[in-house]
Amino acid sequence: MNTNITYKKAIELLEKSSSSEGFLASAQNISNYKRVWARDGVICGLAALASGDKNLIDTFEKTLETLARNQHPTGTIPSNVMTNGDNVEVSYGGLAGRVDAVTWFIIGVCQYAFYKKEVSFVEKHQSHIQKCLTLMEAWEFNNKHLMYVPLSGNWADEYITDGYVLYDQLLRIWALKSYNYFAKNNEISLKIKQITEQIESNFIPDSPGEKYHERTYNELNIKDFMPCSFSPAGYKTPFDSFAHSLALLLNIGSEEFQLKIIQHTEKTRTQTALKILPAFWPPIKETDADWNLLKNNFKYEFRNYPNEFHNGGSWPMVNGFYGVALLTKQQNNIARNLLNSINEANAKEDFSFYENFNTETQKPNGVPFCTWSAAATVMLHQGINANFKLLI
Repeated sequence: MNTNITYKKAIELLEKSSSSEGFLASAQNISNYKRVWARDGVICGLAALASGDKNLIDTFEKTLETLARNQHPTGTIPSNVMTNGDNVEVSYGGLAGRVDAVTWFIIGVCQYAFYKKEVSFVEKHQSHIQKCLTLMEAWEFNNKHLMYVPLSGNWADEYITDGYVLYDQLLRIWALKSYNYFAKNNEISLKIKQITEQIESNFIPDSPGEKYHERTYNELNIKDFMPCSFSPAGYKTPFDSFAHSLALLLNIGSEEFQLKIIQHTEKTRTQTALKILPAFWPPIKETDADWNLLKNNFKYEFRNYPNEFHNGGSWPMVNGFYGVALLTKQQNNIARNLLNSINEANAKEDFSFYENFNTETQKPNGVPFCTWSAAATVMLHQGINANFKLLI
């Protein structure tokens, strides 16, 4: 696969999906995707920074301004915003609110300011960020440093994770670290340390420290990676590829444990036909107890068949973050191989940049011309070829 051709096509898709309000989730005229989404828009924005393309970076700024302008008085950042002339439709979530919209917004503002060397951009959005920080404190409920996330409360909005979701805790650390690069606040530094300690104590196997749910933690039999979430009902143990990519980026756990994560991840990835990571693995099947959480958790149509969508489907976007994480661990050869696999997936059906793929059959799923699938190629390509680095 010619990486330069795929990179060019990815840039073209991001350009085509740029609007006066920011990045749209897809270039296709599909109503729910023809919107500025918080997480999609910020991920596309990170790709814009990686590309160095002024027009795309300007679109990233518009994305952030749209999200800030429509922040709820309580601090919630929109899940998505659609503008049609004077008509503005704002959604803060569907069946549940979206916790990760808040963290992605903070990450986006700070990454943009870091790249542009414009501290003034963070200062401009200081009040928006402060509302987000206060809201995340409230979402802890028990003031023990981990946020409690509802079912459907993040990007995996039709999956089974709920309660203390690993992905959301890690995003919060990244958001706080990004903001504290500018704020240099001792209280925030302490908060980062406290959240990190709670993650390591409650998610890493055989770790010291106080446990939220000691009985169920002691029943876990996981050695090489972290469970995806836990709640008063116990732990959920599918391997969360996005969360572990963030864990590698943020240096969570010992070097030895991070190496185990990479080894487990590579074993999983290389055994698939597409040679890209499933979002969660293994898939939940109809005979599994967790199927009951899946079967009604959708608003429009059921998509979480085994090996598809969040239930074991493979997403180029998730793999882009895994590739960037590999570069921080000097695993450059694996990252190059992964980029080739991402590009092969994105190139299917004449560069349709599908949302995700059936991990077993390799057939595309979801929406074509999905902008964050393009973002995966751009971020990893520029990480390998232009030494682009995120603010971590």
